[in-house]
Amino acid sequence: MKLDPISLEILGNKLTSIAEEMCLTLQRTGRTLYVKETADFCCALAGLDGKFFAYPRALGVSGFVGLDCATTIAAVGALVPGDVILTNDPYRSAGLATHLPDLQVIEPYFHEGRIIAYGWAFLHASDVGGKVPSSISPSNYEIFQEGLQIPPLKIMRGGQLNEDVALLFRANSRTPDANMGDLKAMLGALATGRERVAHTVQQHGAQALLDAQLDLVEYAALRARAVLAQVPAGTYRFTDYLDDEAGAGLPVRIALAVTVGGGNILLDFTGSDPQVAAAINIPSHGQPHAWLTLRILALVATLDKSVPINAGLLQPVSVIAPAGSLVNPLPGAAVGVRHAAAVRVNDALNGVLGQALPQQMPAASGGTIIPVVVAAPARHGFGQNVQVVEPMVGGTGGRRGVDGADGRDSSISNLSNNPVETVEAETGVEIVRYGLRRDSAGAGQWRGGNGQEIRFRILLDDSVVLARGMERLRFRPWGAHGGGPGAPAALILHRAGEPSRALGKIDLLPVAAGDEIEIQTPGGGGWGDPWQRDPAAVLTDIVRGLLSPQAAQRDYGVVVQAATTTAPLQLDLAATTACRAQGDRAKAISRFGPERDAWDRVFPAAVLDRLSTALFAMPSAARARRRRQVFAAALAGLPDGFPQQAASEPAMAQAATNFAEATENLTKAS
Repeated sequence: MKLDPISLEILGNKLTSIAEEMCLTLQRTGRTLYVKETADFCCALAGLDGKFFAYPRALGVSGFVGLDCATTIAAVGALVPGDVILTNDPYRSAGLATHLPDLQVIEPYFHEGRIIAYGWAFLHASDVGGKVPSSISPSNYEIFQEGLQIPPLKIMRGGQLNEDVALLFRANSRTPDANMGDLKAMLGALATGRERVAHTVQQHGAQALLDAQLDLVEYAALRARAVLAQVPAGTYRFTDYLDDEAGAGLPVRIALAVTVGGGNILLDFTGSDPQVAAAINIPSHGQPHAWLTLRILALVATLDKSVPINAGLLQPVSVIAPAGSLVNPLPGAAVGVRHAAAVRVNDALNGVLGQALPQQMPAASGGTIIPVVVAAPARHGFGQNVQVVEPMVGGTGGRRGVDGADGRDSSISNLSNNPVETVEAETGVEIVRYGLRRDSAGAGQWRGGNGQEIRFRILLDDSVVLARGMERLRFRPWGAHGGGPGAPAALILHRAGEPSRALGKIDLLPVAAGDEIEIQTPGGGGWGDPWQRDPAAVLTDIVRGLLSPQAAQRDYGVVVQAATTTAPLQLDLAATTACRAQGDRAKAISRFGPERDAWDRVFPAAVLDRLSTALFAMPSAARARRRRQVFAAALAGLPDGFPQQAASEPAMAQAATNFAEATENLTKAS
């Protein structure tokens, strides 16, 4: 390191505050709800290597610390003062953008004729074209369906807006004015960064800034390795599933082996399924990308709360992600709902690290992030008003000594909820209910966090609803160390004159005035034996409306006396003691839930590993088809709704045999 510790600390705090001020500028001048309220944006300062050396601690999207601007910067050639690069291309930017609505801008900051740093900002735009309003459809099977692809190019040249690019950008959006408003907010954030960096150089000198870029990253890497050195050395394995290929098809497997030692960590995704013809692929380019490594960042920042937040946190991390897999698709694959797979990767990392650090790591989070979008006719003139109603999430998993957080997500984002008043003012909906979902948390000595539920009424005919990224409808959020799973997700349509209908996952749902949509998100998994939970804590959950008396007795062995006109709800300690002493509770709690248990019975990990090896030995174009054929041999003798619909033990045993034989035949053929 070139700077002394005091100078490094001073500069580190100053540079972090610059990134945070850039974020505040962007949020306060942004046009759409997703920027102003949800806070799906971020800003940072990048070094000459294109990696972030200053990143906000508590503003905007927390997980993009490890993104790399270098490929995007190199793509446009020479830069002059006033130039600004724009892109949203996940492949040409080498993963800086991870789906098309995420607009990325980069500005070089000059001093005495040379670049000394780069400002970066991104935000989620309301619409960049494609086949559906908001541009994100889980059923897209190639990126060309997802909207306008913007390779790295200059939106600003020498301080002047590139009008040709702006015209093309506006012409390919259903919400051109909103998009341009948000783009100008990003340009304003970059200008704030430019001014503050210039002031810092004036105070400390250009060389100090350049030295700080390297020293801050080196220092963060040093402290990250110190944290990871505390993890017991070894190789740990875990498998988790996405429900299906974004609403149809087979469950999608994420297999993960983590090797830890000497302060370094290797994430090996070998065994994960091939990329799918749906929009849930993660364009990681085989690198330690943000969507594959966020739980590692969270672990380091949790165990070392003052560690600098910058790219150095990822220096100890390496990744094996086979090309053509779900976590490293080949160019052209659809990626619009990549966050659904990223959440599941996060759960898999929780499961792996929970083996090494059982006292620190939680059970699974709710496992879903659902930006609920309503596209309604514009109130004035032609077009549509496309807005995110709420980014619905579940609860977090319980961990030793601490219950999960209710209605919050700690997996891949720290998005805020939208105020009901603002939603109703800017969209064509009325919120009927928005709150926590009772009985959704996984039971445990430390329970999971409860999920959310929202019910809203459509006010305008000819509207459509999108709820992209719905997950955990089939496989529940798992518990840990004797804890139970959270409740699965649900989406229900209430229409006058008709019975309410559970719809499952939706892509584009046409609705009319008066229709009501209800979405229930999963709770997090529980940690520890639920019958070891303090009965007083169970009573508190009942009083708060988070747990029903029936679930309290079923899941915790806690009995309460109903409230009367003269006495409040209270524990029945004698009945609770008797209930917990009964031997009929000997049946173990299912950590994963009955659906996952049944699936694993038919499709064991060892056979799935052999299937994966055989598939990746084949041409990429054949993998999905051959995978379907092998699974069909097993599923033919099972109920259509398997694993939600139970199958007999003989049927599952025969299906497992058929699956093993079909896998063996494929292995020989490959």
